Amino acid sequence: MNIPSLKNVVSPEEWQLRCDLAACYRLVARYGWTDLVFTHISARLPGPEHHFLINPYGLLFEEVTASSLVLVDQAGEKVRESPLPVNRAGFVIHSAIHAAREDVQCVLHTHTRAGVAVSAQRGGVLPISQQASFVLASLGYHDYEGVALYDDEKPRLQRDLGSNTYLMLRNHGLLTVGGTIADAFLAMYMFETTCQIQLSAQAGGDLVLIEPTTLERVAEAQRVQTRGQGGTFVWPTLLRRVQRTDADYNT
Repeated sequence: MNIPSLKNVVSPEEWQLRCDLAACYRLVARYGWTDLVFTHISARLPGPEHHFLINPYGLLFEEVTASSLVLVDQAGEKVRESPLPVNRAGFVIHSAIHAAREDVQCVLHTHTRAGVAVSAQRGGVLPISQQASFVLASLGYHDYEGVALYDDEKPRLQRDLGSNTYLMLRNHGLLTVGGTIADAFLAMYMFETTCQIQLSAQAGGDLVLIEPTTLERVAEAQRVQTRGQGGTFVWPTLLRRVQRTDADYNT
């Protein structure tokens, strides 16, 4: 699809955000976390308007570019004209979280097989891996209410996420938030890996649980591991990977 470049139309700050978000879409595709065209990643622009960028409905994640991302307001109306549509379900979930969390720039939601499988387990995330210990330090759960099309679900999404980084959508999938796109991506990498490990471990016999006292030390350990930089620590490396395999993402 031929989408005119917005590089010289938008501010440098918006263009950089568009490039980072498009790179995130390409990375999600490369890691195999997509569900055809049915999940979303959004990024809020700085400012009081609560405008945010979201993928155009109908494009594969591997097709998303910086210029194809659609800018919408809190009411779901396009702020800048685009010939491409926006998925209502994506708008409801993402707008709810952007409205409630001033500290969140990016919301990332997936429907992976591992994520949905663990979301359907009564026990949810189990403390059986180092990755799980990171997730459990900041995890909420939201019960399934059907396809997220209705605004009356927003308060419950906001309540169940609270101040957490991770939200398990029961019978539905995974969601992460971050102060940057890099933070949200790194969190989803940890969340998805946690679910994959759990399913593999459950197929192999009795599980060994991590002691609660060990779980309490996780938050500090995670900060040390990334030198206090969160996702920013690994983002340049990930961008180099995108540049090698998806060089048109920033068009």
